[in-house]
Amino acid sequence: MAPGSSRRNARSRTSSSTEANDGGDNSLGNAKPRRRDRNKDQNSIRILNVDIKILLGISVLAFFVILLLIRNLIIRPAGKAQRPRISFSWFQFQGEHRESLYWGTYRPHVYFGIRARTPRSLVAGLMWIGVKDGMYHMRHVCQDSDELNTYGWTQHNGRDFGHQVLVDQGLKLTTSFLKSKSEGSGYGGDWAVQIDVQTDKPELDNEMLRHGHLFFYLADESGHVLSLAGDNLDTDKNSLLASGSRSDIGDWQLHLKSKEVLELHYSGFRTPHIHNLSDLVQHNLGAQVRKFGQLLLSDSSEDSPNILVFQISANIPFKADIAFVSGTKVKTSKVKERVSRLTGASLTSLLQDMQTEFDVKFERCFNVADKLEPDSTIVGKAAIANMLGGIGYFYGQSKISIPENSSLGFHVPCSVWTGTELYTAVPSRPFFPRGFLWDEGFHQLLIWRWDVHICLDIIGHWLDLMNMDGWIPREQILGSEALSKVPEEFVAQYPSNGNPPTLFLVIRDLLDGMEKNKFTATESNGITSFLERAFVRLEAWFQWYNTTQKGKEMGGYYWHGRDNKVTRELNPKTLSSGLDDYPRASHPSDEERHLDLRCWMLLAANCMQSITQLLKNDNKPEKEYGSTAKLLSDFDMLNQMHLHPFVGAYYDFGNHTEKVRLSWKETRVGTRELVREVLEQPVPRFVPHIGYVSLFPFMGKIIPSDSWILGKQLDLISNSTVFWTDYGLRSLSKTSSMYMKRNTEHDPPYWRGPIWMNMNYMILSALYHYSKEDGPYSDRARVIYDDLRGNLIRNVVRNYHQTGFLWEQYDQKKGKGKGARLFTGWTSLVLLIMAEAYT
Repeated sequence: MAPGSSRRNARSRTSSSTEANDGGDNSLGNAKPRRRDRNKDQNSIRILNVDIKILLGISVLAFFVILLLIRNLIIRPAGKAQRPRISFSWFQFQGEHRESLYWGTYRPHVYFGIRARTPRSLVAGLMWIGVKDGMYHMRHVCQDSDELNTYGWTQHNGRDFGHQVLVDQGLKLTTSFLKSKSEGSGYGGDWAVQIDVQTDKPELDNEMLRHGHLFFYLADESGHVLSLAGDNLDTDKNSLLASGSRSDIGDWQLHLKSKEVLELHYSGFRTPHIHNLSDLVQHNLGAQVRKFGQLLLSDSSEDSPNILVFQISANIPFKADIAFVSGTKVKTSKVKERVSRLTGASLTSLLQDMQTEFDVKFERCFNVADKLEPDSTIVGKAAIANMLGGIGYFYGQSKISIPENSSLGFHVPCSVWTGTELYTAVPSRPFFPRGFLWDEGFHQLLIWRWDVHICLDIIGHWLDLMNMDGWIPREQILGSEALSKVPEEFVAQYPSNGNPPTLFLVIRDLLDGMEKNKFTATESNGITSFLERAFVRLEAWFQWYNTTQKGKEMGGYYWHGRDNKVTRELNPKTLSSGLDDYPRASHPSDEERHLDLRCWMLLAANCMQSITQLLKNDNKPEKEYGSTAKLLSDFDMLNQMHLHPFVGAYYDFGNHTEKVRLSWKETRVGTRELVREVLEQPVPRFVPHIGYVSLFPFMGKIIPSDSWILGKQLDLISNSTVFWTDYGLRSLSKTSSMYMKRNTEHDPPYWRGPIWMNMNYMILSALYHYSKEDGPYSDRARVIYDDLRGNLIRNVVRNYHQTGFLWEQYDQKKGKGKGARLFTGWTSLVLLIMAEAYT
């Protein structure tokens, strides 16, 4: 089966169990197979005396056994995992920079989690017991089924501070994170967490709501033993909870302080896995409830625990401060002073200072005070805070699908890249808490404006995922915690398939910013140094697209990975384009010309040419990129290949028929299923669907400002039967035969009508551009721009204040948020729309 043929859309692949057992790590118990002694001479004699039929039978059996062994050795390369990558040494991300970002809230998939940017880290996190429908429920991993009223970062600077509010029915938790580097600290410094527990229903005389239970834990992924401060924890006498030692940070201690009366209990565990920690805690609590009728941890520990969980219980409201200090065995460590500074009134004061600093920097970076109402400013701050607070660090194996090997007669599912690490933002903490290549370019449009050093570091990590062919896997599912969120069949990545190279959007912004002196001299030098170091990777990436995704005609490109043998999809999906079920040619073939990919290639070629000019490389690559950019920006060629002259709209081209439908068909077991039915032979033609893809030449600002075609694009954008709604531009025209059609029995429309913020941002950017250009359409472009910008901001702000979340997409009929909620990836571009900061 071709890749993607049985997949749902790329944004619906969530494991049914958020904390399913991994089952893939046998490092603690790999049994060696027994060896049998055999007498070669004796065996030889028996073979000579055997009947020829038996000999043939043994030969056939041996062939299949050998075949099976070969297959298992290839499929499961346990001791010889492939790693066809060469990691760079990004010198500018070492030293002080690396240490300053060592600790962080880099576990976006949990409600609150801390780890270091190292493969096997000491990790920390928070659980709590929520109450719903009169029952207790454990909260830990972000999941929509928990039905929290709202949660997310209201402030976060991406480095050493974050403030988050979580509302769980009648319970309100505030978690604040602070990092500190002072005299005596170990590598990466110290950190503190302040947890404030309140209730918005104090009038309820309900013991379940009056008493709060928090569970703060430390877990060492390397398996180092964590030492408990004592069997009977009493923070009134001694604030120390636990201690330990690691090679990266030295000796460390964990302290707890509070003004309130706290009841403390603990449990210790020894396990190589932490992704199922919720289950361990719940099993411990369950056993205690059954034995003693108390919802308290057992105050016991397994031998040599690498996980310690501390239960903090108290009457609501209460507040607890937790301080982690490193380098504690150094004579000048001043542990007592550091703990005092990171708890109590001192911590509260430091957090207040950081909140003020965040607000000042927010205005300095985005300059929206005179453009927004207060309710919109709240949403803007939440957008950047959740983008920064959603940055994670991931480490693990990347599974890569290997093309079918006809010589062996079977398909080898995947090889493994070991030692893969990634520092990246994520689209959604509950639904997609991992790296997505084409999302990341949009993420970085915000992040570079806040902290260009973090931006470059993230881009560098993505470029380090490149193989020797120049290919980057489009989705990164690294580590047991990330794998627990994704069904196994969707883990492997396909090296023939690309993804929009949106990182070039950021690079174009950075190049433009340097040209316009938006950066300090130090920042500009850092960007130039980065591009110089990254050039060989960027060049390989460009060449991979320019060779593997090239079409039959000069200047034509098409996304690989579409399945031409589908039987259940109305229109074969194009997952590699990022637009999943957006309608393309009904019959995939190498004759296709995909308009959006052509425009992405023009962006990439322009960027590569600009980089070669900046770096003053030899003229050969500059001329090559210049000639490619010139070819792809040829307006007449573009129109010849993609423009329908009578409609004035741009289309894909391919082997297509409109007469395709899904019909119910009886199966052998007496049930029905929807199957694809083709009613006429396809022919090479334009694919007559007007939608986001049609506007890519407009988004790319390729159309001359005085061209009649520009006027046609404005007509389509402002037409309520095509793109226009009161909430933003819909993804597919109402006139399309695929508008709001399901792609399979189980796949609702995704890019076939709903409003998406990333495309609306790019369209707004083009409208803003054309409104500034001399030409007959500038005034009209400005009017449409103002109306569209206002509609988008109003709708996102309204939804946020009504629901407490930013959403993955928005309904084109009523503007209601749809899809994943707490989608703080590219929906956060609403902040750049507010700031009128365009690419």
